[in-house]
Amino acid sequence: MLFGSLPWLSRARQEHDALSQALREQDVEVLYLTELLQDCLEYQAARAEAVGLAIADARLGDELRGQLRSHLDSLGPEQLAQVLIAGLTPEELKLGHGVVFELLDRHDFVLDPLPNLVFTRDSSFWIGDHLAIASLAADRRRREAGLASVIYRHHPRFDGVSWLYQPDLEPLDGGDVLLLSPGVLAVGVGERTTAAGAERLARHAFGAGLAHAVLAVPMSQRAGAGHLDTVCAFIDADSVIMHPAVAYTLTAHTIRPRDGGLRVSRPQPFLEAAAQAMGIGRLHVIDTGTAPVAGGDGWDDGSNVLALGQRVAVCHERNSQTNARLEDAGVQVIRVPSSELGSVRGGPRCMSCPVSRDPAVVSAGTEPALAGAPAAHGASARPLYREALVLTGADDVTGALPVAAAVPGSRYSSDAEQGQRNEGVDQELASASLGIRVGQRCALRQRRDSLRLPDHRPARKTPKASPARTTTIAIMAR
Repeated sequence: MLFGSLPWLSRARQEHDALSQALREQDVEVLYLTELLQDCLEYQAARAEAVGLAIADARLGDELRGQLRSHLDSLGPEQLAQVLIAGLTPEELKLGHGVVFELLDRHDFVLDPLPNLVFTRDSSFWIGDHLAIASLAADRRRREAGLASVIYRHHPRFDGVSWLYQPDLEPLDGGDVLLLSPGVLAVGVGERTTAAGAERLARHAFGAGLAHAVLAVPMSQRAGAGHLDTVCAFIDADSVIMHPAVAYTLTAHTIRPRDGGLRVSRPQPFLEAAAQAMGIGRLHVIDTGTAPVAGGDGWDDGSNVLALGQRVAVCHERNSQTNARLEDAGVQVIRVPSSELGSVRGGPRCMSCPVSRDPAVVSAGTEPALAGAPAAHGASARPLYREALVLTGADDVTGALPVAAAVPGSRYSSDAEQGQRNEGVDQELASASLGIRVGQRCALRQRRDSLRLPDHRPARKTPKASPARTTTIAIMAR
């Protein structure tokens, strides 16, 4: 798990609901991954692919794998979606038997749950109108990308989408990919995204006409420290929010296409390389106001904000210093509660995956976007990132879809608050480590219980393709 400790589940649900509502109030159409997955599981091809992902674990052995397959094949779409996300315990596999089954500990799972599914930006991302499914380096997270692939491959809403990256390619984490401007990408390179992954993405983006420059940004991600897109967020066409200790120490290699290959520059300061690639004079840095975690392996979470428009950002309310600095810089700050989600690095940005955007505001002199990239324009009132979001996670839906049937409220099974909370402390630092211990299996079992879908849900119909919409879209799953 990427969680250091279990959050207070009922409070975390309330905070996630508040984030969903804040997005709806900004004209974001909120979708839910759970609902999309259930839609897809109406189709036999999608069911077969999803079940195949679940039984691929070599630790199952032949006998238990066959039993698990039979159990999953017997489930309806809603129950199957529940098990694929929340996992399956030995007690729930009533007919389980054999060597592997009998040797399972009482806190083990036949099928592991996916609590990290809440970090949607990791498993998929979009560049222009092209979809990329991440190739997650950690074996325990590959099913997350697999389920995202099932949804995008089989849901009618995404019919005809062009694919840019596949989960069987070199390691590439969606949280390490940052769109700087039309035609310019930055890719954090570390433990999650390898140099080979950055190279492959650059080749594909150049080949599809989506980029003319890709910045490879070496990052220290020891102990699972932050992704690139959580330490740097664009608030305007020429403004980013970063802590200076990060902003002025990161370097970048600029990759550009050339006949028969790629041209790679020597390392430059990140801000300088980014400004040059974007064709602007300089990037202005808004200081988050808090230093990185002592030891150098972690980042403050003040940069983990979600830009919804030009100088409009959703931020954790606890980040008081960062929020004050943003408002001093003329940014409209939409505060959302974060006592629990913030404790597990659940920032507004890392829990969202933009699907589509209105064109960004680009200063005069910027290189024109290539074919397939969002077109630049000069109307300053237009938003920089008016995002169609996919907010997804490892829990059930808690709101209503703007399109299709209403979604019933979710249910958490929650115990007392886990661990002590810092009360009255105006700190914005997140954990120094995201490479969290998996922890005891019983703790994971408790977290898994929170992933359960409601017992009573309305019957669902076979999905139909949705008509074209102009509203902003967001997919959310907790």
